[in-house]
Amino acid sequence: MKKIEAIIRTEKLEDLKLALEEHDFTNGMTVSQVLGYGKQKGFTEYVRGQKVKTALLAKIKVELVCVDLDVDRLVSIIVEAVQTGEVGDGKIFVQPVERVMRIRTGEEDVDAL
Repeated sequence: MKKIEAIIRTEKLEDLKLALEEHDFTNGMTVSQVLGYGKQKGFTEYVRGQKVKTALLAKIKVELVCVDLDVDRLVSIIVEAVQTGEVGDGKIFVQPVERVMRIRTGEEDVDAL
């Protein structure tokens, strides 16, 4: 099993949810509001005539767990749904998952997904 973390633009969350539903990836996901920066390094704006550099940008982190065979397909769906081609589209991280347990039933691993 693999855990996929996607850091995306906030306005792309609904597009991603629709794409996942269209491709029957409805096992669940966790969504968090996060702050961060990459190569973009934030932006500069003016507030009441003062120059203010905002280093941390608001993003959304989406976490999903899937079986190994679905990883490439799921990553492709995420990219297709959220990519704008502009700086700041985000990143996707894929990590191994050793064990999953559904607390309510005690099911483990693939059965718990």
